[in-house]
Amino acid sequence: MTQRRTITGFSNPLVKFLRSLRDKKYRKREQRFLAEGLRLLTDARESGILPEMLVMAIGRAPHPLLDELEDAVIAAGGEVIEMDEEILAKVTGKDNPQAVAGVFAEFDTRLAGLDRGAAPIWLVAQALRDPGNLGTMLRTGDAVGAGGLILIDDCADPFSVEAVRASMGAIFTQKLALARWDEFLPWLRSGDGQLVAASLRDPTDYRRAPYAAPCFLMVGNESQGLPAEYEAECDLRVTIPMRGRADSLNAAVAGAVLAYEALAHLDA
Repeated sequence: MTQRRTITGFSNPLVKFLRSLRDKKYRKREQRFLAEGLRLLTDARESGILPEMLVMAIGRAPHPLLDELEDAVIAAGGEVIEMDEEILAKVTGKDNPQAVAGVFAEFDTRLAGLDRGAAPIWLVAQALRDPGNLGTMLRTGDAVGAGGLILIDDCADPFSVEAVRASMGAIFTQKLALARWDEFLPWLRSGDGQLVAASLRDPTDYRRAPYAAPCFLMVGNESQGLPAEYEAECDLRVTIPMRGRADSLNAAVAGAVLAYEALAHLDA
């Protein structure tokens, strides 16, 4: 395999392949996803994850981190592709793309791949539809030292360009699992784990709740919240008081508030 090559035409089959990774159907078929930006790719490398393919703009500004990344990809047997900035814009779907992007293999997203004892806190999201919220929850998980994010039922694709970008690199530092509710609940009950729901149904104030590790903090769909039958299975239901006219917080923000509060109790 040629490890370095330059592409100068929009009709090149590789350009078509790279552009296809913006579509969930093709990502699932190829089991690959696209990440853009030197900072994000550097975070991946520092987490021990390298892209299979490094795509760079011709004439980009030199940078020592990019040199290190390029050398690491080549040493690992990956490819380095250079292309005009206009072609890179077609690949990323952005008029002003960052000068570098990477193609990564999707991760193992099975529940069986999680070690629940690896962290005191885990984030769980049910039917989360907004990729920005999903990426923000990954970023929150990284910030609080969570074990990872478990996505329940039909959520946004965590490997979409939007979700990866919003994660600010946390897609590479956080474990990620995808499951249906009827898979998740038996898995959770097969070992230690306290399931805590953000809820309005007979809840405890989130600041006074008896959190216990490993604590699985679950938020629901942005507009509908959690189904009542899911909340009924939780060990604890908590609420965040609203002092203004808003009756709820953004799902990702609620997850962050609960995570920091639970962490404060568990660290005390």
